[in-house]
Order: sequence, then structure tokens, then C-alpha cells
Amino acid sequence: MVSQNVPRALAGEIAPVLQSIASVVVGKDEAIEQTLVAVLAGGHLLVEDVPGVGKTTLARALARSIGGSFSRIQCTPDLLPSDVTGVHVLDQRQGTFVFQPGPIFANVVLADELNRATPRTQAALLEAMEERQVTLEGTTRPLPSPFLVIATQNPIELEGTFPLPEAQLDRFLLRLRIGYPSERDEQELIDRFARAAPLDDVHPVMDLQRLTALIRSVRDIRVEPSIRNYVVALVRATREHSAVRLGASPRATLALFHAAQAFAAIKGRTFVVPDDVKALAAPVLGHRLLLTSQARLRGRSELTILDEVVAATPVPVE
Repeated sequence: MVSQNVPRALAGEIAPVLQSIASVVVGKDEAIEQTLVAVLAGGHLLVEDVPGVGKTTLARALARSIGGSFSRIQCTPDLLPSDVTGVHVLDQRQGTFVFQPGPIFANVVLADELNRATPRTQAALLEAMEERQVTLEGTTRPLPSPFLVIATQNPIELEGTFPLPEAQLDRFLLRLRIGYPSERDEQELIDRFARAAPLDDVHPVMDLQRLTALIRSVRDIRVEPSIRNYVVALVRATREHSAVRLGASPRATLALFHAAQAFAAIKGRTFVVPDDVKALAAPVLGHRLLLTSQARLRGRSELTILDEVVAATPVPVE
């Protein structure tokens, strides 16, 4: 039975987090909302955008707003897996090796320019994301909870990069693009940052224990059979589209399902509606499609294909 307090608690308690992040990330309400969808759905986020649009600020503001720890990993070709997960170092006083945790041991981890790390290091990071634990020399150490990785990629500069393979892209709940601010928002950005950095004034508006409870409660949001069938139909349609060589996986079906629950809860509802699924189809499914070479030569993109899929899939009317 769904508690009627679930959406009230979420909508009321998440609103201050939204406002806190928006105080430093100007004019990007949709991106902030999708970031919190990833948090509440227990997934990870891939931000694909040019430098300087606020990716790092978004991650730092989120961590401060929830009272969580934050770490940043600058991905470079010489970054080793142990630089991410941690390493055993010799304690000369005790004469024993002790574990020195890597930057992956934080509530919010920013992996900047992930595609500049080698495939081996990418795999180490993504394994930790999937398993939510790190195993070294036979010892397994759980990662903090909640745990969110925000990985970034520059879609323009590709020299010296190692593109993420489809199997690794599939592990990100959703992909978003922040984009440049409007002229009005850019003027407001100058006003806010004219004298001091607003990020210094961001303080926790929620504790980690409460956030963890809210993440669990999201799974209680009701999804009617017709909506479940709609989610499945959308994902299966990506596999059957003539312009798609590799469609969305069953993991994508679960991702869209849970993301829609989180989105509905943020909106203050006890149930998912078709518009929730539609709103998240592109950010959840877009990075999971592999188009045919003919489609790319004709200038088609994953987003245009998804527009066609959404338009062609019957929407539940109950």
C-alpha cells in the first residue's frame, strides 16, 4: 500500500534542495531536477557538455545541499585504477599496510572528462558504480550511501580521448546537457558572482539519513500496469526502429521505470503518469542507442529517433 505521505515528504523536502542548487546554478531548473531524479532513483549521471557551463558547480552544490562528502577526479590518460579506488600504503610505525581510500569514497563523485581516462581506469570506476563497493586484495569495502557519480564529457574536443563503449554508457541512469544560459540568466549570473562565490553560502538543507529514507520511499510510487506496458513498449520500439543498430537494453527499461517514479514523486504525486515517462525518454534512453551508419550520414540523431519512437507509441489513456 502506498503511503500518501510519500509524495508530500518528497515534494516538500526536495524543494529546498532544488532551491539551494538553483541559487548557484542559474536558469537550469530542468538540469537540476534531472540530477535529483538520478539521486532519488539511485542511479548515476552523465553530463555531456562544453567546459564552463556549471557542471562542477552543480555537483558541489548538490553535495553541500545534502550535507554529503564531495570528491573530484580529474581524468587523464595517466590516471590509474588505484588513483580512483585507493591503495594500501605502509605504516612504518606499525609495520603493516593500511588502506588509503581513493576519491571514489564520497557521496557525490565528479569524474571530470571521463573519456580522457584509459579504458582500464574507466572500467574500475564504472565497476564501483555498479557494485557500490570496492574490492582490493580480497577485502570488500562498501561505498558511502547515498552514492552518486556525475561523469562529464566534452562532446566537441575528441583528440586524446577514449570513448565509452556502449556497455559502460548503459550504466548511467541518464544523460543531460546543461547548455549555455539565456542572456537574462547570464546577466543574473554576473550579479550573483560579482562580489563573492554563492557556493560558499550553500549549507545543508537535508541530512544523508533522511535522503536515504526518501530514496527507499520512491519505490512505493504507484505505476499502473498500463504505464508499465508503456515503458516496455517505448524501450522495445527502440530495438525495432530501422535507423537503430543497437536498441535500449532491459537495464534501460528498469532505468526509465525508476526514473519516472522519482520524477512523479518530485512533482508531488503518488503515481506515475505518461507525461513522466515521456519527459524522461530522451535523457534515459538517448545515450543507450547506437544508430546505423546510414542514419548518421543522413544527419539523424538519437534524440530525433526517440521523438519518432515516442510519437509512434500509443499512450495509455486510463
